[in-house]
Amino acid sequence: MSSTQSNRQVRLAKRPEGAATRDNWQFTTEPVGEPAEGGVLVKTLSLSLDPAMRGWMNEGKSYIPPVEIGAVMRAGGVGRVVASRNPAFAVGDTVYGSLGVQEYILVPQEEIKRNGLTKIDLRAGSVTQWLNVLGMPGMTGYFGLMDIGEPKAGDTVVVSGAAGAVGQTVGQLAKIKGCRAIGIAGGQAKCDWVVEELGFDACIDYKAGPSAVRDGLKTHCPKGIDIYFDNVGGEILDAALARLARNARIIICGAISQYNNANSAPAQGPKNYLSLLVNRARMQGMVVFDYADRYHVAVAEMAGYLKDGRMKSREDVVEGIDTFPEALTKLFTGENFGKLVLKVADE
Repeated sequence: MSSTQSNRQVRLAKRPEGAATRDNWQFTTEPVGEPAEGGVLVKTLSLSLDPAMRGWMNEGKSYIPPVEIGAVMRAGGVGRVVASRNPAFAVGDTVYGSLGVQEYILVPQEEIKRNGLTKIDLRAGSVTQWLNVLGMPGMTGYFGLMDIGEPKAGDTVVVSGAAGAVGQTVGQLAKIKGCRAIGIAGGQAKCDWVVEELGFDACIDYKAGPSAVRDGLKTHCPKGIDIYFDNVGGEILDAALARLARNARIIICGAISQYNNANSAPAQGPKNYLSLLVNRARMQGMVVFDYADRYHVAVAEMAGYLKDGRMKSREDVVEGIDTFPEALTKLFTGENFGKLVLKVADE
C-alpha cells in the first residue's frame, strides 16, 4: 500500500437538531499510512447504514458513547485486509468490524478487539448479507426474538418496520420457529413483498390511514399479540400494546419514529403501558452488543437458512461515500426498501 494513497472520510461537523443534513458533515482526506507491528490496514467495501446512527450523533449518556465532533462517523462495515503485521489477519482476508464512514481504516493491535474486527466467510453469504441477516441487524433480530421473545410454536408475532433489516429477519425467523408472523410496513409494495416473498402471514400498511394499524391488528391478531418486536415506537407501539395477549413479550429494539425529534423534545412514551399490568406482559429493551460472544451461534444457524432457502434477504444499495448524508436520510423517510447499504468500493 502506497503511503501516497488517500483516504476519504466523513466526519461529524456539528450535532443535528432534528433531521441530519449535509451541513452536519465534513468531508476530509488524509494519507492512508502503514500498519504498525500487530496492526492491520483494511479497505472498506460496504458500510451498514442503521437508524441507531442518528442516536450516536446526539450528546448525552446512552448505551454507547456519542460520536465526537470532528471524529469519523461510526459505522459497521465489511472490508478487505490490504496490509497486515498481525498473524491473525492475512492480506486478502474479508473482515467485518467498526470501520467508520471512510475508505480505509488503520487498526492498531490494541484496538482490534474493541473494533470487533473479525474474519468472515463469503461462502456463507455475500458482502451485503453480512451487513444484513448475518450482520448486526440479523443478530439484533435473532437475539431479540429468541432470547427476549422466547417464541413458541403457534405464537402470534408482530414486528414493525417489517421490510427493514431487522424486521425481515424477525418475521422469517418467527415462521421458521412455527409462529404466525404479522408485519407492519409503509406502503403496499413493501407489504406485498413481506407477504409474497418473505412468507409473513399478513402485513399492515401503516400509511393506509389513521386507523390502519389498529384495525389491522384487530383483524390479524384476533387472539391478541404474543410477541411484539418494536422498531418504531410512538403510536404504533401504543396500538400494539392495546392488543396484547396474556403473558405477552415486547422487545424494544428501536423507535425510528422518534429519532429525528429536536434534541430538546423527549421521545413519545407509551400511553397504553397499563396493558402490561392487565395482561401480565413484560417489555424489555435490547442492545445487540450484549450478545457479541454468541454471534457465531446465530450466524451459523441463519447461514443455514439462507443456504436452504428458508430465509431471504433484500438490500438497498447506495453507491459512493459522497452520497452518505442523503443515503442516511432515506432511513427516516422510509425510502429504503430492505437493508440500507453504502457501497464504498468494488469487491
